[in-house]
Amino acid sequence: MDAYALGLGLGTQDRDGNWLDVFFPMPVLTPPPSLVACFGELASDKVLSQDDLQALANECDAAGHGDLASLARRIGDSDQPGVAVCLREDVAPDTVPAAYLKLHLLSHRLVKPQETALQGVFGVLPNVAWTDRGAIALGELAEQQLDARLRGEVLEVSCVDKFPKMTNYVVPGGVRIAHTARVRLGAYVGEGTTVMHEGFINFNAGTIGPGMIEGRVSAGVLVGADSDLGGGSSTMGTLSGGGNIIISVGKQCLIGANAGIGIPLGDRCIVESGLYVTSGTKVTMLDAGGSVTETLAARNLQGMSDLLFRRNSLNGAVECLTNKTSVQLNAELHAND
Repeated sequence: MDAYALGLGLGTQDRDGNWLDVFFPMPVLTPPPSLVACFGELASDKVLSQDDLQALANECDAAGHGDLASLARRIGDSDQPGVAVCLREDVAPDTVPAAYLKLHLLSHRLVKPQETALQGVFGVLPNVAWTDRGAIALGELAEQQLDARLRGEVLEVSCVDKFPKMTNYVVPGGVRIAHTARVRLGAYVGEGTTVMHEGFINFNAGTIGPGMIEGRVSAGVLVGADSDLGGGSSTMGTLSGGGNIIISVGKQCLIGANAGIGIPLGDRCIVESGLYVTSGTKVTMLDAGGSVTETLAARNLQGMSDLLFRRNSLNGAVECLTNKTSVQLNAELHAND
């Protein structure tokens, strides 16, 4: 019995029983048939009863999956609603638990950005208030704020969004994240990655690592090893504007401060500070001697390696020539032990 992924989680529901979020401590990609059989008909978006969880724990024990058996018993001993999800194939999620399982697969580094179907996830996930007491439905927020004040407390609302911050669910090994609210659940943060205060990594986006992220990694973008996104820099995503080019950054690249790209870069490319290269940007190509060879749209250079993009400070033209240097990261900065 084949399956794409499965997970046993516990979550939060509103008063009407609608899921607000789900935490999957041990998501499994391509689970063995013996584990899929354990989940059986329990795998749905319904809340598991204590009897369901005990039965699941017994099945997992018998099949040699003691870690999930232990998790099932721990959830059964809690007051939080448990849910089991088994995705038979990699299709767009149609429930909140299924969407959260897929986001966990990414942040647990089980799949890379663009490797799992996430179409329509915005329409599936509810917009909720993320607080120091967990997810709260927006329609219930005012009452809970009042209840907190009546107890002499303050309910801290950190944000109102469809996606929570990754570190409340997953903290991958070997990373530094200076401002955790700037990395969404569903981000893939590779070992050795440092995300500074102004860095941002969206869901279904990420870094292979090691690397320095001081700019924006938009949805769908994957940054290669030993690359550096300078402060205020940006990579163009495909969530808005109707773009369909998947942007990526190769190995040993540097996107300078306040620069940006709307084309995928190959390896060892540099975009100078302040320069935003979109697919339609007219680029003047220079040979080794500095002579103009041709002018073309930047889309014709997508995916090519060893390119240096700069703006001529005298005439304003965007120029491209062979990059003769490679980006060297400070090894001490990315030893995130």
